[in-house]
Amino acid sequence: MRAALFTGPGNLDVVDVDTPEAGPRELKIRVESCATCGTDAKIFGHGHPRLEPPQIIGHEIAGEVIQVGGETSGFSIGDRVQIIAAVPCEECWACKAGKQGICINQTSMGYQFGGGFAEEMIVPEAVLKANGVNKIPGDLSFDEAAVTEPLACALNAQRLIRVGEGDTVLVMGAGPIGCLHIRLARALGAKHVMLADINGDRLALSANAVKPDRAIDMSKEDLEAIVSDETDGIGPSVIITAAPAGAAQEQAIGMAAPGGRISFFGGLPKDKPMISVDSNVVHYKELILAGANGSSPAQNAEALELIASGKVPVADLITHRMSLENVRDAIDAVTSGDAIKVVIKPQGVTS
Repeated sequence: MRAALFTGPGNLDVVDVDTPEAGPRELKIRVESCATCGTDAKIFGHGHPRLEPPQIIGHEIAGEVIQVGGETSGFSIGDRVQIIAAVPCEECWACKAGKQGICINQTSMGYQFGGGFAEEMIVPEAVLKANGVNKIPGDLSFDEAAVTEPLACALNAQRLIRVGEGDTVLVMGAGPIGCLHIRLARALGAKHVMLADINGDRLALSANAVKPDRAIDMSKEDLEAIVSDETDGIGPSVIITAAPAGAAQEQAIGMAAPGGRISFFGGLPKDKPMISVDSNVVHYKELILAGANGSSPAQNAEALELIASGKVPVADLITHRMSLENVRDAIDAVTSGDAIKVVIKPQGVTS
């Protein structure tokens, strides 16, 4: 079969590899859609400490079951399924405390297990053990189902900072995750949502799709002045930094309303992870700062239902569909900002 094999930084080639067979406690799926994200671009450019090449990457996966292991129950050939990316062990203290997203033994599709940039893929026993295979409801498309995993990550972040009815939300970063945060905040009851970015072209593309109440081009406009004006001088009750920028995190602390909640969603570069924080601002404004890392299988299932129900539409966020052979072009589209969401179609792109 054909698969995109990562062999080291800058090296990602579509090659012929052995077609896998499901073990007794595994499934095999025909991959219909595998969405790309910024993490794929980071792996391509720099590798990843948890990924030992060669490996088939891609972790936002949807497809059809074509083989069921003899000791596997609950699934049948022909089932349309979506697969989690981060795989909790279900045994450590974090998992037993219901915090699978920070499992200390976490493995991942496209890292320790072969991923979705391939015509076929094995769903390992660990994924099944963690309830990480979700049947796609109704006539929801494979492409839309593939966006479940990043939405689950956004859901984890917004649950941690309790986004809800009446909130005023500022999302800093207008990439695909920023778009999902805008849509999700509205679905959870936010009354006013703002989207900001330093890349005017990317902001225009995303704002045209998700239509925030205010889009702020930070390359031309004064973010803090506009946010103050939009919130009657109070500040947003919620700020989500959906960009790998320490400056955004520092600004968020200064702009948040008293009692505000801030999600540090975008991780910072490993060589520049430090920011400056005025601790007294956090202290006197009683701010809540929360990290957000991945999602749990339960959040994945909830995210799929949010998409299927139409509460968080994603079809219009998929701006590009590309064949497996064009996986490098897909990654380029992600990094350039020319696309919102790009989906790889290993079985070929149909009109």
